[in-house]
Amino acid sequence: MTTFILNEKTVSSQAREGETLLDFIRYEKDLPGTKIGCREGDCGACTVLEGRLEGDKIIYRSIVSCLTPIGNARGKHIVTVEGLNMEKLSPVQQAMVDHGGTQCGICTPGFVVSLTNHTLQPEISTPEAAIDSVNGNICRCTGYKSIERAAISISNLLKDKNPENPIGWLVDKQFLPEYFSGIHQRLRGLKDEQAGQIQGKMIMGGGTDLLVQQPDQIAETGLDLFFDRDDLKGIAEKDGQVLVGAAATANDIMHSHILEQYFPDIKKHFRLISSDPIRNMGTIGGNIVNASPIADLTIFFMALGSVLHIRREKGNRTLPLEEFFHDYKKYDLKPGEYIESIAFPIPQKPFGFNFEKVSKRTHLDIASVNSSCFIQTENGTISHCSMAAGGVAPVPLFLKKTAAFLKGKPLNAGSIREATGILSEEISPISDVRGSKEYKALLARQLFLAHFMEIFPGMFSIKELTS
Repeated sequence: MTTFILNEKTVSSQAREGETLLDFIRYEKDLPGTKIGCREGDCGACTVLEGRLEGDKIIYRSIVSCLTPIGNARGKHIVTVEGLNMEKLSPVQQAMVDHGGTQCGICTPGFVVSLTNHTLQPEISTPEAAIDSVNGNICRCTGYKSIERAAISISNLLKDKNPENPIGWLVDKQFLPEYFSGIHQRLRGLKDEQAGQIQGKMIMGGGTDLLVQQPDQIAETGLDLFFDRDDLKGIAEKDGQVLVGAAATANDIMHSHILEQYFPDIKKHFRLISSDPIRNMGTIGGNIVNASPIADLTIFFMALGSVLHIRREKGNRTLPLEEFFHDYKKYDLKPGEYIESIAFPIPQKPFGFNFEKVSKRTHLDIASVNSSCFIQTENGTISHCSMAAGGVAPVPLFLKKTAAFLKGKPLNAGSIREATGILSEEISPISDVRGSKEYKALLARQLFLAHFMEIFPGMFSIKELTS
């Protein structure tokens, strides 16, 4: 039995935990405002709010219900567009009407939910942040300017929002229905009732890829849901390392103050990785075990010298991330084992780090090629270098030979040009729907050069690196 609050009502489902939240909402509860679009987490037509107790607060996030196993809704507050309705239109709904953002209407519920999620965030709203809040929603009418104008007008209405009590303020200003005021207490009681749930067999985190690949199989499979396991969450510094729990989501990582102090551009890098709803759901453990050759989080952390802490029945074992992958979709994880956390040494300054990704669309797309680079220099010499690339081999590839060649070399254009030759011999891309092998080889080379231009701005020109 999966019990949670759906809009203002407490509901229970006897459906298997792997069945999608979207189907439960539409077919079991007859709430058709949540639309069926792509069923791949791409269009945002099925966006809902997920409210989760974290300490003494409820944190709301936008998620796509098409890729959410209903078991992951347990003990939470799920809000569809119907759950935002009141006697009058909310300021978010009214803004979409006033600025002509509704158009054909298919995408409208998803946009309304995402914009409402923006109002719930404790941070001060800005027009840019309001527009960015709908980065997981696609409008097939392509009328984005009207939706942008609606987002800007909503941001202007939030200038006086109380950041200490956003829900109370939003209820008072009729952004939210009155019932939101009592959800905190109801979730506390609900959380107590959830203890002792029976675990299934197949491990699943956020489900963002498994429910694209195998939705019918997952719906019929008993699951061991890891997404809400507190012991697998968290990001911390310990014993000279940064530890990231396997159930930490991409957005947990993106907004981590610990990681931002070492990687000031992490928000820029992670905006290349999917959309807000997917980043709210996809876990780093799931990204690694999915073993895609172009897994963005895997490539990001591989260049940092990361190791995996793997839990087994009797104790843990550790394994360097670059040694985890054996072949396409094959990896070093034995029956009964799972990834508990990923860790990397705290970077010692001075150092440089960069992440690059190229896909058919700049955002909301799977990489053709992605790459990361960590580099340290001393007195004009490269003292340490590690690099990774995706889309150029059957596995996420640690560029061991290229990095070894650069270590000890002078930091100049000649060394970098020579290293591109090593790189071209180390990779083995194939042609597929994301590009020909020649195109991917060219991309890998260009991203390799981009690392040096980003990490050492003004030091190199593209002409001297390619001449």
